[in-house]
Amino acid sequence: MDIVGFLKSQFICHLLICYIFIVSGLIINFIQLFTLILWPINKQLFRRINCRLAYCISSQMVMLLEWWSGTDCTLYTDPESYHKYGNENAIVILNHNFEIDFLCGWNFCERFGVLGSSKVLAKKELSYMPIIGWMWYFLEIVFCKRKWEEDRKTVIQKLLNLRDYPENFWFLIHCEGTRFTEQKHQISMQVAEAKGLPKLKYHLLPRTKGFAVTVQCLRNVVSAVYDSTLNFRNNENPTLLGVLNGKKYHADLYVGRIPLEEVPEDEQECSTWLHKLYQEKDAFQEEYYRTGTYPAVPIVPPRRPWTLLNWLFWALLLLYPLFKLLINMINSGSSLTLASFAFVIVIASVGVRWMIGVTEINKGSTYGNNDNKQKQK
Repeated sequence: MDIVGFLKSQFICHLLICYIFIVSGLIINFIQLFTLILWPINKQLFRRINCRLAYCISSQMVMLLEWWSGTDCTLYTDPESYHKYGNENAIVILNHNFEIDFLCGWNFCERFGVLGSSKVLAKKELSYMPIIGWMWYFLEIVFCKRKWEEDRKTVIQKLLNLRDYPENFWFLIHCEGTRFTEQKHQISMQVAEAKGLPKLKYHLLPRTKGFAVTVQCLRNVVSAVYDSTLNFRNNENPTLLGVLNGKKYHADLYVGRIPLEEVPEDEQECSTWLHKLYQEKDAFQEEYYRTGTYPAVPIVPPRRPWTLLNWLFWALLLLYPLFKLLINMINSGSSLTLASFAFVIVIASVGVRWMIGVTEINKGSTYGNNDNKQKQK
C-alpha cells in the first residue's frame, strides 16, 4: 500500500473509532441523566447502574490500549498482595510523568474488575469535558479547583459520601498535583530546599493535604494504599495519539500494598510519611533506570475480554446506521447534504483532537509552575 493509501486508511480508522466513542459516550451520558430520578428513591441502585454505564465509556479507552495498540503491561508486586487486588477498597498513588499514565491506571483497574467504580481526585475543569467529564459527575468523582482553602470543605464532603459506596472501588490520586516537567521539577526542588525537605530526582514534592484528608475520610472503608510507579521500556514516551495510531508500548508497573493501619492518622505525621514514601519512590525510579526492572515479582494479569466485547457491541450498533446514512447521501447527489456531512466530520475530528490535547504534556496545566513560587514569597 502506498503512503497516501495508508494515511487515508489510518484517517478512516481514526474517524470510525472516534465516531463510536463520541456517539456512544453521548448516548450513555443521556441515559445517566435519567438515572438521577433514582437518587432520592434508591441511591445504591443509582450507583450500581452508573458503575456499569461508566464502564461502557472508560472501557473503550482501555480497549484502545489493550487490543488496538496491543500495549503490554507487566505488574511487579508481592504475590501475597496480588490476590487482594480487586477484592478490597484502596487508595492508589500514581506517579504523573506520562501522557497516558491515567490510561495505564485504568488498565490496572480493568485487570482487577474495578474500572467502572474507580474514582479520582480531578481538577474542576475536567468536569466540563463532554463524555468523560460528565461520566465522572455521575460517578461522584471528587473535583477540586486546586486551591485548598476553597477545596477543603467540598473535598471532605465528597469523600465522606463514598463511605457507603456499594461497590469495591479504587481511589486514584496523583499526589504531585500535576504532571512532571523539568520546569515544574526545578521550582518544586527550590521549595524543598526552602522548607528543608529532601530533594527528589524523578518526582515533584507531593501535595500532602489532599492525601491526608483522603486517608482520614476513608479510614475503616479503605483497606490499603497501593504505592504505584509506572515506567515504559526502552525510554519510550507514549502518547494518546500514538495509542490511537496503534503503536505498541510496553509498560512496567510496580505496586506495593501498604495496609492503611500503617499510615498515620495525624495530618502532620501523615505528611511526613508521604514525603518519606516519595523518597522511596525516587529510589525505585533510580533502580528502574539503572536495571530496567523493579525489585519485585513480575506478573502479567490476564487480559479480560469485556473491553473488546463492549466496543464491538457499540460498533455493531452505530456503524450500520452511519453507513446507511452515508450511502443515502451519496445516492441523493445533493451537494449541500455532502457538505453538511463533511462539516460534521471536521467538527468531530477537531473535538477529538481537543480531548487528546488535554493529555499532552506540552499543553498541560501551568499548575506547579507559578504557585510554588508564590508559596516561597
